[in-house]
Amino acid sequence: MKYISEKVSAKLISHELAFKAVSDAFIEAAQSATTFPVVNAHGSHPQNRFSIKSAANSAVAGLKVGSYWPHNAQRGLPCHSSTILLIDQLSGQLGAVIQASKVNAYRTAAADAVAADQLARKDAKVLAIFGTGHQASYECRAIAKIRNLQIVYVVGRDPERAAAFTRALMADGIDARVASAQEACEAADIIVTATTATAPLFESQWVQAGTHVASMGSDSEGKQELPVALLENAELFCDLSSQSSRIGEFQHIKNLVAQGTKKLTMIGDVLLNNTVGRTSNSQITVFDSSGISLQDLSIGGYLLQKADAEQSLVLL
Repeated sequence: MKYISEKVSAKLISHELAFKAVSDAFIEAAQSATTFPVVNAHGSHPQNRFSIKSAANSAVAGLKVGSYWPHNAQRGLPCHSSTILLIDQLSGQLGAVIQASKVNAYRTAAADAVAADQLARKDAKVLAIFGTGHQASYECRAIAKIRNLQIVYVVGRDPERAAAFTRALMADGIDARVASAQEACEAADIIVTATTATAPLFESQWVQAGTHVASMGSDSEGKQELPVALLENAELFCDLSSQSSRIGEFQHIKNLVAQGTKKLTMIGDVLLNNTVGRTSNSQITVFDSSGISLQDLSIGGYLLQKADAEQSLVLL
């Protein structure tokens, strides 16, 4: 069995590797790969949550276990943890185990960057980020890789955390300032929501024509970041339509999807040129990143190749 530790995977990962791996995954999702329903569960204490996401394509099958233990912060431990398990296709035994907590942050941010690269206006230069947590910082840096950002407006519930988040971005050379939800939305070319919200974070009318919006926080039933009115008046894209309608942001308009009033377009079909993405500079586009296991399988494969080339792969 091949093994990559958290320490090694954190050194191997990059925004460029994640972008390539996630692009491949989206294309596979739009073709013949199979993605199985997500299992959302909890630990012995109901506040401790974990999910299992699994998939298979013609070359590989496996799963990712992602956990969120909120009280770990009090113990000096990360609250989030991710592990990728790849199944040997000849024996059915574990072929590889990759500890991938930092990798997962890159992978999740890359999904929004790949979609934004296809859907955001080419001249987009103002980003609004909702959320000041661990993932939000990766989102900003990934978007900065694909668009020449002039400024990032930071929207957070806690003023002190928002200010600290802003200072961290500026230390990385990304101009940023704290803003209200309305101010950020009205100025933004791209809006990214990276929260655990269960109700809309802003008003639909604040979003200007030509804006691209990405929701990455809605990954289970009951979560919601975007107003329904926005979804009703935008072109809608997602990583996987069946999953997005079940546990993603588009669960809140699944009746409209079922009726045929709204259409969900998988971003993999845009990458394959099977359909168009943005069609005008005035169009509002929304991408729902519910998070698919094919992203984890793809990035796991790239990490194995890189670890082998750099002789940092462990065989057990």
